[in-house]
Parts: sequence; C-alpha cells; structure tokens
Amino acid sequence: MQIHIVQQGQTLNGIAQAYSTTPQEIIRTNEIPNPNNLVIGQAIVIPIKGSFYWVKPGDSLYTIGQRFGFSPSELARINNIPLNQPLSIGYRLYLPDKPKRSAETNAYIEPRGTSVSPNLEQSAREAAPYLTYLGPFSFQIQRDGTLKEPLLNNFRQIADQNNVTLMMAITNLENDQFSDELGRIVLTNMDIQNKLLDNIVATAKKYGFRDIHFDMEFLRPQDREAYNQFLRKAKQRFSREGWLLSTALAPKTRADQPGRWYEAHDYRAHGEIVDFVVIMTYEWGYSGGPPMAVSPIGPVRDVLEYAVSEMPSRKIMMGQNLYGYDWTLPFVPGGQFAKAVSPQQAIQLASRYNVPIQYDYNAQAPHFNYTDENGKQHKVWFEDARSIQAKFDLIKELNLRGISYWKLGLAFPQNWLLISDNFEVEKKE
Repeated sequence: MQIHIVQQGQTLNGIAQAYSTTPQEIIRTNEIPNPNNLVIGQAIVIPIKGSFYWVKPGDSLYTIGQRFGFSPSELARINNIPLNQPLSIGYRLYLPDKPKRSAETNAYIEPRGTSVSPNLEQSAREAAPYLTYLGPFSFQIQRDGTLKEPLLNNFRQIADQNNVTLMMAITNLENDQFSDELGRIVLTNMDIQNKLLDNIVATAKKYGFRDIHFDMEFLRPQDREAYNQFLRKAKQRFSREGWLLSTALAPKTRADQPGRWYEAHDYRAHGEIVDFVVIMTYEWGYSGGPPMAVSPIGPVRDVLEYAVSEMPSRKIMMGQNLYGYDWTLPFVPGGQFAKAVSPQQAIQLASRYNVPIQYDYNAQAPHFNYTDENGKQHKVWFEDARSIQAKFDLIKELNLRGISYWKLGLAFPQNWLLISDNFEVEKKE
C-alpha cells in the first residue's frame, strides 16, 4: 500500500490512474467521506500491493535502493530496466512489499449508558479481524471487593468468531473518576483484596476472559510497592488458570517522575511481573487543554525509549488514540471543552469549510483551522495515514510488542488498512 497526499487540482480519477487502480477501490477501502470534494493535504491510502516511486532529480537506482532497502540490481530486475540505464525525472518505479513482522494489537471498547449502540457493536465487528485482544471498559472495583460489570452485549461472540482474546479491563473508577482511596483499600486490606481476586477469577471464567488487565490510576505514591505486591499475588493466581496478566501505565520519562498519575507506576517492577503493559502514550492534546497534537511523535518516543530501558521491549504495547479534537478558539483554561472527532469527521469538516489540511512534521500529525457559520474560529488536530504510519515505524524501530487503541467507536478505516500492510497480527490459540 502507499500513502498519497492530495495536491491542488487532483481528482480521484487522476490519482487512481497514476497508481493503476480505480476510484471505486480507493473510495471503498478508505471509506472516503468526500469523494467529489477532496481536500488539499488529505491523506489517502492507495490499496495496491507494494508501492510506486517517481524519480526525482539526482536519483539513481543506487540511491533509491538505499533509501527503500533494495539493491540496484533488484530494482532493475523488478522494473525490467537495464541496471546502468540513466533514470529520467518522473519515471515510475515499482517497489515490492517488504516482509512483515508479527505484532499484537488491542482495542478498548467503552459502552456508555444503558445499552450498547449498534454502531459501537459494528465497530467491534469491523476491528476484530485486526485485533489480538478486545477490552470492554471497564470492570469497576467496588469497596467491598465486588465488581461492577460493563455492558458486554455480543462482544464475546465477536471475539470468538475472530479468534480474539477477551481482555478483562479492571479499574479503580468511582463515579467516572479514578479513586486513590479505592486504590488504597484494595491494595492494603487483604480481606477485600482476596475477595476481589476471587471475584475476578469467577467472572473471567464466566465470560471467557483470558487476559486480566489492571488499569489502576491516580494511586497514592505510598501505595507503589503495595501495587507491585498485589500484581505479584495476582500473577501467581491467574497463572494457575493459564491466563495472561497485563497493566496500563501512565506515560513516564523517568522513574522518579513526580505527579499523582505517575509515582505509583513502577515500570521496572511491572516489566518483571506482568506479561505485557499498555503505555498510555496519548492525551498531550486533550479536551480541557490548549490545542495540540493528541500523540505527538517526540513525546511518545521519549516515553517509549524510557520504557525500553526499564523492561523488555517485547512486553510493551504503545497506546494510540483513534480520535482527534476540535477546539473553539480562543482557548480559555477552564472554559469550553474541545469536541472529540474521528479522522473521518475531521476530513468532512475540512471539506465542508473548504480549508486545506496541514501536516506538522515535528509532531507527525495533521491539523487545520476553520471558521464556522457563527464566525467562531476552530483548530482541529487529528490522526491520518501519515501519523499512524509514523507510530508503526516507531514500533518496529524499538521492537515493541504492538499497539493498543483507545478506543473503538470513532471511524478510522485507514488505520486498519495500514495495520494489515505493516504487521501480521498475532492471534492467541
């Protein structure tokens, strides 16, 4: 596959012709929301095997091969041209696919309200072929050691049909907030802790969960070692059932990073105890903060490079958002919250208001500005094929286990196209 960036005056017909495919196939695979009004700067995944490269001034088979990992003789053979033939500018070379490495993928799914919407369930069905794990969010710990269950609907059936491992995501959420007091009770009261573990085992057996996943946040700093000890006990208990144990970790760049979200998360201990971790490398740009990329590549890299210094890289799943935000300007701290938008919705906004999509190469993220019907100015940061490919390249570079998505329900079809192009998704037997 190949990522094409729309230039001024380009149409789907012309783009398809350049890549020897059809407009209908491009529209179908990308689920393009604006086929008759493409946006300058819009990223499109071209659904072809391999990719094409157009020769630029100064290029040779040697320099092109060096850039893409082919020998000059390979490129000459593949393209049926003489090895020493000078390349004319604009000549189209074909580059075959490189071998794919295996990776694990996870996606959380968060039903809200009193029922699971058909759209949310359909989102799970569409993503399941590309997933190793599916994590309904969340089983909430109660102060007496019982569990408040999320809506599960047909998620087990969807997982079974696609050989996806159900992840039992367990949190210390109370009233939609992470509770340090609830964490203290669970981690220091052994009677309640043992009751909780008994309830987890019974529930996991009931629903068929095979990975037990703790997302315990905003814990007291003094409960750091108590959390480690709890995980050691849980690992011993769940191993007897043949289950995996995983945790979610706040994005840290050093062991002694201050702050209530970070201090009780011990990267080295989790790396020793659990089977894998999900590091929440997103929300630099968030709904209550100033406009910026949700997961800029620089800070994401900083967190992951620290993580691989504390634990095996193959235990690390990079967290990735499936959404962006639309901020109303000017940003006022404590004022109006930004609205979450899917990549598809972001493209529709750019098309509706006829504004070009820009790309921040430092953050590796697309963005644009528009003015609405009421004269209000907006800033949108979101994800596209380029930004997600940059994260996939980082996963390969650091030899990580894979990627974990927060969360299903906002459409991003290009992500799944690129997952299948970059990785062989592992499925657990």
